[in-house]
Amino acid sequence: LVVGIILVAINPYKQLPIYGDAIIHAYSGQNMGDMDPHIFAVAEEAYKQMARNNKNQSIIVSGESGAGKTVSARYAMRYFATVSKSSSNAHVEDKVLASNPITEAVGNAKTTRNDNSSRFGKYTEISFDQSYQIIGANMRTYLLEKSRVVFQSENERNYHIFYQLCASAMQPEFKHLKLGRSQENNLLLI
Repeated sequence: LVVGIILVAINPYKQLPIYGDAIIHAYSGQNMGDMDPHIFAVAEEAYKQMARNNKNQSIIVSGESGAGKTVSARYAMRYFATVSKSSSNAHVEDKVLASNPITEAVGNAKTTRNDNSSRFGKYTEISFDQSYQIIGANMRTYLLEKSRVVFQSENERNYHIFYQLCASAMQPEFKHLKLGRSQENNLLLI
């Protein structure tokens, strides 16, 4: 097992001016260690290693609820789209994450630490052509917390999709499901 660069990032819970296109261009082509630690430095190293060695690369983004994992992954994807000068540079991260509203409704829930906590994992694969331009992406999700369907701790909720379905119970297309209010269902505790 070979472990490469490790970056510990902290979610500042506010927007900082360190993720714009000028910063992307500053990190592009730089060697690791020539500039301050940054998600763009990690992305640049992965991109260079892919191009230099013609081998797949992985970036693992891990952390607790609310740590900023989705945002960090989005910054890395934007970096790849920008430095590869991909024709799909029309914000590839937006295209990859376009499926998120459904995925998050099914896999996110209110916890005591976060009102929109992901209770699932994501694996995003970005495909490049021989010129190292992005040609596509695939996102796979896997549910981590199945027990939440039948039990929630105090002050926590089930997955958002159950409440969204119950809120739509009176819509004609959902009548056949015989849904009630979330407070009335045993599995849908608030």
